[in-house]
Amino acid sequence: MKIKEWDRNLKIRLFGEGMMNVLFWMFFPFMAIYFSESFGKGIAGLLLVLSQVIAVIANLIGGYCADQFGRKRIMFLSALGQGITFVVFALANSPWLMSPTLTFISFSILGIFGSLYWPASHAMVADVVEEQDRNTVFAVFYTALNISVVVGPILGGIFFFEHRFELLLIAAVVSFGVSMLIAVFIRETVPEKMEKKLVTEPSTKWKAFISDQLKDYRVIVEDKVFLLFILAGILVAQTFMQLDLLIAVYLSESVPEQQVVNLFNLNVTADGNRIFSWLISENGLLVALLTVYMTAKMSRFNERNVFVASCLIYAASMVMFGNTDHVWLLAFAMFVFTMGELMVVGIQEGFVSRLAPPHMRGQYFAAGSLRFTLGKDACPCCYPSNSCCWLSDDVLSY
Repeated sequence: MKIKEWDRNLKIRLFGEGMMNVLFWMFFPFMAIYFSESFGKGIAGLLLVLSQVIAVIANLIGGYCADQFGRKRIMFLSALGQGITFVVFALANSPWLMSPTLTFISFSILGIFGSLYWPASHAMVADVVEEQDRNTVFAVFYTALNISVVVGPILGGIFFFEHRFELLLIAAVVSFGVSMLIAVFIRETVPEKMEKKLVTEPSTKWKAFISDQLKDYRVIVEDKVFLLFILAGILVAQTFMQLDLLIAVYLSESVPEQQVVNLFNLNVTADGNRIFSWLISENGLLVALLTVYMTAKMSRFNERNVFVASCLIYAASMVMFGNTDHVWLLAFAMFVFTMGELMVVGIQEGFVSRLAPPHMRGQYFAAGSLRFTLGKDACPCCYPSNSCCWLSDDVLSY
């Protein structure tokens, strides 16, 4: 399915969210430095873990609201809320005020609005795309996100420390722009039965709201296939998160400076830190180039077999990382690791959308994201230097 054949909702989302993701990654990787310098590593780590817990709860609420109140409404309110929060965020880092506490509050609220937005956004894909094309569409969005992850930090390194106020104001303007695009050009895609329910049912009291939400998520837990998918995903996520955690420490402390290239008059050497940066770049480049291709290939096979094969490939890459300190063997290990990632990034969202009843897609996507969040929290979260691992999340909480 080519992009020109996409529903207008998806084209607008791809453009708007692409801009927001680039801006987000222009400041997100540097917030750890900011908070550590402002609060100290220990307190900053505890506060950021708390913000992640709040974001998880907001994510589950966002899935429920997307099904109960409509995708467009939740996406619009979330984008608008992000714009307002970015204004406060900017003021907390302005020439007139420098407030780390207000900065942290704004950053946490951004995570909450992002968590409300994400399930509705993914449910909309399942609403407007035929089942056979969903994997490809999800793969394109994943590719766009990873391009943002590569481009954003490069630009952020230029603008964050010297022009933070202006950067955050631009993010606010873009957020307001995205909210207007959603309001004017995106149509509601919630299934017909649910749309009638939204129009005819009066608002419920908050106790009934919570009760209904708990009942719906209980139904999801009783879906044995989906529950096993989440549990297995948590275990796999623990492996995936090692890329930003233990592998970084291992390369920094155990890989000696070595010769990388010695050809003609070109002689290049690198230490563990530089090699790690190259490996991350390799991962980002492969993801940007091969996600759509790999998704198309993997869609031909049984999903269960693909999931199992991906797990085995992840395991093999971890063995390779742990048994070599040679730069080219490490590069091959990263290639193997990335192949394990690319095998499933497109089909897993399509798998969730197929399991989910049309009226519960938002909640299924919200529950499905727990495999990443809980997987991150279950893996070792502190380096020996006591630096926090909260940056390991893949923007799911945003």
